[in-house]
Amino acid sequence: MNDNRRIYLAKVKMLIVNFLLLALIVVLAACGSSSVSKTANKSGQPIKDTTVMTQASSHIYLYGEIHAEAKIMDKEFELWSDYYQNEGMRHLFVEHPYYTAEYLNLWMQADNDDILEAIYKDWEGTAAHTPHTKTFFKKIKKECPETIFHGTDVGHQYDSTGIRFLSYLEANDLTESEQYTLTAEAIQQGRLYYSKEDDVYRENKMTENFIREFEKLDGESIMGIYGVAHTGLDGMDYHTQSVPSMANQLQEHYGDNLSSEDLSWVFRDIEPLRVDYITLRGKKYEAAYFGKQDLTGFKDYAYREFWRLEGAYEDLKDLTLTENVLPYNNYPMLIETGQAFEIRYTKVDDTIEIEHHLSTGKVWEGMDSTQQIIVE
Repeated sequence: MNDNRRIYLAKVKMLIVNFLLLALIVVLAACGSSSVSKTANKSGQPIKDTTVMTQASSHIYLYGEIHAEAKIMDKEFELWSDYYQNEGMRHLFVEHPYYTAEYLNLWMQADNDDILEAIYKDWEGTAAHTPHTKTFFKKIKKECPETIFHGTDVGHQYDSTGIRFLSYLEANDLTESEQYTLTAEAIQQGRLYYSKEDDVYRENKMTENFIREFEKLDGESIMGIYGVAHTGLDGMDYHTQSVPSMANQLQEHYGDNLSSEDLSWVFRDIEPLRVDYITLRGKKYEAAYFGKQDLTGFKDYAYREFWRLEGAYEDLKDLTLTENVLPYNNYPMLIETGQAFEIRYTKVDDTIEIEHHLSTGKVWEGMDSTQQIIVE
């Protein structure tokens, strides 16, 4: 069922000849170095020029998440706490607009949670509007109190959080500040994005905003938390697949000074709900059942269920493979090479379609994927 494919994400070595020549080289290097303002493309196209980091010791640690999953957020806090306590890092980049992060920074200094509660209310209707989100931020405030948030997304909630923060700046005579300029800019980015639902524009602006915020830090290492759609080093934008993902673009600038890890495995690190028995080609196998996924809205399908057939791979590996694949990130559990699966699709009319897949090491469009086999 090929519809499955739609279900799813210098050292610059200088020779010192003499003092005057060294001085000349330094001057020329300073004049010739690229800046963010020169490389950022205002039309929203991917940034192609390479920017060299000012200090080779600084690093960008990106982590890709499935939004609002409690287990993943717990892992993210664990990672940030380690960087904060043991590496001395203080700057946490998040998939929120500039002004939301600035509001969170004000809240970090406040003796109450009024600001957080207001932001949380603005998130109603989004994945961020879950109690665990508030818990996540409160833990950071309590255990990592010097954390500084940096928001690099376009202006979500521009007509609530954005306008309210702009009013706060005006009330405090900060209309000439960088905060005011960048808040107004983020609001405009949000308006443009939502007027056309332009995901290419958003991906490129997220990259541009990230570079701007990172370059301000003059060589400090940071951690960033973003959806997995934005953190693949070889990925393209999730919806159109027409421009490199944010992390892909950032890698062009920062090379080995950037790393990225997909944390969705944390969500899929689960035990089977039960063990059933399934017979294939006359042989009975233990079948670890991992539950069902809602497919409402995908054509005429209602849901699908997953079983891992224990010990079946060797018996099935020589069967005919089809071109139908299912990326690992579509499964509710972790996948290893050399496993066999049964997937049952239940349609809205209660009819059932059954597929059998093997994890052979197949990579489809940059994603590890299982491949369907024909079982007679």
